[in-house]
Amino acid sequence: MAAAPAARFPVFGLVRLLGLAAAAAIVVWAVHFRGGMALSSETDKLLIFNVHPVLMLIGLVVLNGEAILAYKTVPGTKKLKKLVHLALQFLAMLLSLIGLWTVWKFHDERQIDHLYTLHSWLGLACIIFFSLQWATGFYTFWYPGGSRSGRASLLPWHVFFGLFLYVLAIATSVSGLLEKSIFMQSAKMIGRFSTEAMFMNSLGMLLVLLGALVILAVVTPGVGKIDTYRGSSE
Repeated sequence: MAAAPAARFPVFGLVRLLGLAAAAAIVVWAVHFRGGMALSSETDKLLIFNVHPVLMLIGLVVLNGEAILAYKTVPGTKKLKKLVHLALQFLAMLLSLIGLWTVWKFHDERQIDHLYTLHSWLGLACIIFFSLQWATGFYTFWYPGGSRSGRASLLPWHVFFGLFLYVLAIATSVSGLLEKSIFMQSAKMIGRFSTEAMFMNSLGMLLVLLGALVILAVVTPGVGKIDTYRGSSE
C-alpha cells in the first residue's frame, strides 16, 4: 500500500491563511458587491439571503476545516484537542442552522419554492448528516462516552464521514456560488465577465484549493497523526 504524501511546505499555515481569505472574500462579496446583510428587512429581501452564504461558508468550510485539523494543530492534552474539535464543530453546526433559517426565510418572504435545486439538496443533506455526525461523536467520544472497543470501532468511520462531509461542504459551496452567479447573469444583474462574476469564480477556485490542502494536512505524516487516528478514541 502506498504511503501518504509528506508535505514539504507549511501546509497547516496555508490552510489557515486560505481559510481566512475565503471567509474575508465571502464577507466582501456580501457587503461590497451585494449591499450588506440583515436578518430582517422590509425593503430589500436580498439582504436576508446574503447572510446565508456567509454563515455556511464560515461554518461548514472554514471552522469545520480547523476542527478537523485540531488534533494536529492544537497543542496540549488529547482531552483539550478533543474539546477544541468538538467546540469548533458545534459552532460550525450552529452557524449552518442559522444560515439555513435565513435562506428559508428569504424564500418564504419572496414566495420562492423551497428545495428545487441540486445545491439545496446537497446543502440540506450536508447539514443533516453533519448534525448527526456531531451528535454521534459527542455521545461516543465525550459524554457519556462509549466503551473503549466501541470508540475504537467507530473512530475510523467517524474520520471517514468527517472528511466526506467536508468535501460535501466544499461541493455545496461551489455549487451555490455557481447557482447564484447564473441566476444573477440570467436576471441581467451582472455580466458574464463582470468583476463580481470573476470574483465569485475565484472564490470557488479558492475553496477547491482549500479543500485539497485540508485533506493533505490530514493524511500527511507528522505531529498529531497518532492523536488523530488512534489516540482520540481513548
